[in-house]
Amino acid sequence: MKGSRIVSTRTTLAALLVITPAAACSTSGSSAKNKPHQIDVAPLIHTSAGGEKADPAKAFSVTTDGTAKLGEVTVTGPDGKPVAGQLAADQQHWQTTDPLRAGAGYTVKVTAEDGRGGHGEADSKFTTDAAQHVVNAELGPDSSGSGVYGVGQPLTVKLSEKVTDPVARQQIERGLTVTSQPAVTGAWYWVDDQNLHFRPEDYWPSDATVKLAYDLPGIRIADGVYGGDKQSVGLKTGDRVEAVIDAGSDELTYKRNGEVVRTIPVTTGKPGFDTRNGVKVVLGQESSVRMSGETIGIPDGSSESYDLDVKWATRVTWSGEYVHAAPWSTWAQGRENVSHGCTGMSTDDAKWFFDNTRVGDLVQVVNSLGHEMEPFGNGFGDWNIDWNEYAKHSALGKPVNTAAPDEAGVSLNPGPGPGAAAAGR
Repeated sequence: MKGSRIVSTRTTLAALLVITPAAACSTSGSSAKNKPHQIDVAPLIHTSAGGEKADPAKAFSVTTDGTAKLGEVTVTGPDGKPVAGQLAADQQHWQTTDPLRAGAGYTVKVTAEDGRGGHGEADSKFTTDAAQHVVNAELGPDSSGSGVYGVGQPLTVKLSEKVTDPVARQQIERGLTVTSQPAVTGAWYWVDDQNLHFRPEDYWPSDATVKLAYDLPGIRIADGVYGGDKQSVGLKTGDRVEAVIDAGSDELTYKRNGEVVRTIPVTTGKPGFDTRNGVKVVLGQESSVRMSGETIGIPDGSSESYDLDVKWATRVTWSGEYVHAAPWSTWAQGRENVSHGCTGMSTDDAKWFFDNTRVGDLVQVVNSLGHEMEPFGNGFGDWNIDWNEYAKHSALGKPVNTAAPDEAGVSLNPGPGPGAAAAGR
């Protein structure tokens, strides 16, 4: 018996288990005692499920009273796969060795023998109790549109519950699968108790296909906490687009797949409003957006206040840093930094940049007197973290290869659930 399980009730087994004698030579006058006969197995076999409901936090078991011997026990889960179990050497006891899923239905098949040449089998079903707490996952980026992103786009996971226990976090990571073609080496980073990011060691390859899946339905994460519904998102990457903004020379260099395509005169943040240094990821694009100084703490009516309708705006931080058209400062572009933190250029150049950039593309600012881009919270600053440091923030403590299971030669199924992990809520 290999990788099998069982669940049933005494009543079901008593009704269905039939013991029949082994075939033997006989004459036409063979006695009735050699004919197949039914026996009442209720006193002989019982299960840990007293009814049709089972506790998913406990192992399911089948036990005899010592007069019968168990043969093969198979418990099949909702995914159609058998649940692993172990039969004792004396064939008097069998129990599951893999955890059961919460709120799931199982089918059971048992064979047994009476020690006198008879044998039989029984079929039954049971359902596990629903989970008290369920951890669902919201996956990103949203692929409902074109599904094509720049090579700097991180993958994101937002959990519905806080997970703090280290062992529970490991189980979450086991349930997250990233595959890509071509394959890369990447790592998970726990931003906080509910949010994870995934990025490759280097940027994604251009023209790659990427899939992120969350697959822990009903699987135990911690005491009383189980995984929620399956989720998945897929995306493709376009060309490798990198815009390098030099705040010292006031010039933007636009590169596609490593080749310089265009240089654009720009102006960046003036003293006191210096543009952030570092690598940023395009978050969105708006052909027209209203910008007001009050949104960044500048009082209305002060010498620095502004309220403008801005065209061809490419956002790189949530706090309001854009690359956009600034026709009011063309005199300074390529010469002097006069903005309140954004990167300004002519309307024609901004329209060209807007049309040749997509969400997930890379915008790097160098030689500014401003602070460094935050890793998290104000956009995607993941690329400003050293790779070795990034990988340390994985719960499993190791990088991930994104080859598909059949390419990597390994299974990506979640491992066994944690033992006595504290609930991570």
